Amino acid sequence: MAEHKPLRLLAQDADDLGVLSAALQDAVAKIGDIRWDAQSRTLTIACNRFRWEGAGKKGERVRSALQFGDVAGVQARNLRRDAKGAVVELLSIGFEPAEEAPAGIVTLTFAGGGDMRVSVDCLDVALADVSDPWATPRTPGHAD
Repeated sequence: MAEHKPLRLLAQDADDLGVLSAALQDAVAKIGDIRWDAQSRTLTIACNRFRWEGAGKKGERVRSALQFGDVAGVQARNLRRDAKGAVVELLSIGFEPAEEAPAGIVTLTFAGGGDMRVSVDCLDVALADVSDPWATPRTPGHAD
């Protein structure tokens, strides 16, 4: 296994968020690992991220934390919040600015048709690897 350099990324604009989206493509999380704290205005997702930047002949995953700050609200569609053990796979993260910058809507799109809309007053997103990577026999694949 190659030396692991944990990712530590911040996103404060749509271009930055695109980098986070690429790093998190095919990350998996349990519904119970998605936490919206209205009082602290944060949305935190603990996930197992596929290490695209370290993908060689053998794939690796690493435990990561994604946190959105300045969150005004969260809406979920086709995600069963009561199924805490259900696994979701993140496909992409997008941003749609509001009329009054820097506010907008962050959309997390999951495999199977689920998504989350995160209303933010500004983009304040952090991604951090929080474990050592481990080998995985499966590299995510997508139909062309």
